[in-house]
Amino acid sequence: MENQYGLSMILYGRSKQGKSFCADTTPGPRVVLDAEMGSRFTPSRKIVWDPITQAPPVDDGTWDTAIVYVRQYATVSKAFEWLNSGKHPFRSAVLDSISEIQQRAVDDIAGTNQMKTTDWGDLLRRVSELVRRFRDLTTNPLKPLDAVVMIAMARDVEGHTRPHVQGSLATTLPYYVDVCAYLQVVPGDDGITPVRRLFVGPTPGYETGERVGGRLGSYIDNPNITEMLAAIRDGDNTNVNTQITSITTEN
Repeated sequence: MENQYGLSMILYGRSKQGKSFCADTTPGPRVVLDAEMGSRFTPSRKIVWDPITQAPPVDDGTWDTAIVYVRQYATVSKAFEWLNSGKHPFRSAVLDSISEIQQRAVDDIAGTNQMKTTDWGDLLRRVSELVRRFRDLTTNPLKPLDAVVMIAMARDVEGHTRPHVQGSLATTLPYYVDVCAYLQVVPGDDGITPVRRLFVGPTPGYETGERVGGRLGSYIDNPNITEMLAAIRDGDNTNVNTQITSITTEN
């Protein structure tokens, strides 16, 4: 019997490596909580949705992605309420990015003031809860999502590259999800043509890993998340790469 559970994923990398484009391959219709204005140029057909003042849009076949522009943290919370209610048309949710959404939470807590010691604890609890709640939408009893993807920036810490979030969430974040993957543009097999390579398996110097039974291999070139989900559910890893290739870090 096929495993129909959804996929939760941290997708991180350096600037302009194609993270938003990769997230645009999640099963549609999808909702993108866009805190970085990075979804404007992805190829899917789009509408704009304001979850604070509007009910979720109807899936009438004219759009693939509902964009929620996140200018305040309350917008993310309200979007979650709609998704958790099951009264929506979406199959996937994307947070683009959790790094910037965390900053919206900082703005909500401290405004223009300096964060206090007690504020950092509040921030950790708030954003950790948010991440886990969105992750749990993949097993929502009313309408489970096929994919929840949380995009993050990359940060180097003592020679190790990991998702960029503030505070102790940087340590716990990868543990919350099924896949923590690093995306980078690298030369293809011909040594010239660039490809987007998604490192999924354990990769030296990078925070990557999965708990999907190795069904995705070590890396995937030009990744499509809908296809990744099918490979996980089918238990078929014959069409994914298994070789660990060194990564050239961009400055």
